[in-house]
Amino acid sequence: MESLTRSSSARGRNDAARGSIVLALLGLALPVVAYVAARRLQDVTIVQATGATCASAVLGGAAVLLARRGLRNIDRTIGRLGGENAARVGRLLGAIALCIGLSAGIALAVYAVLNVIG
Repeated sequence: MESLTRSSSARGRNDAARGSIVLALLGLALPVVAYVAARRLQDVTIVQATGATCASAVLGGAAVLLARRGLRNIDRTIGRLGGENAARVGRLLGAIALCIGLSAGIALAVYAVLNVIG
């Protein structure tokens, strides 16, 4: 009985929790890269950078969904899988990226309406 059984083996990897952090960090880095590109490059306008920032809403939403999957996997394995903190951080950062992307979308929509009106 010296070999490890399935229940006493080492903790598994929670790839969904790790993936949520990666997507959330990409969602947070995207607006920064877009605005730096708008400042440094002549061909990129601030409106295009704001449009690119809207993609962080998609990345943030995907991060939140992956974090939910990671937490569900933890619950399904009764805590043996691990990665609960990573899933929570991914959910928080994903929600922030989602809010940034949605606010950029609202700003772009208001800009478009103001251009049409006057």
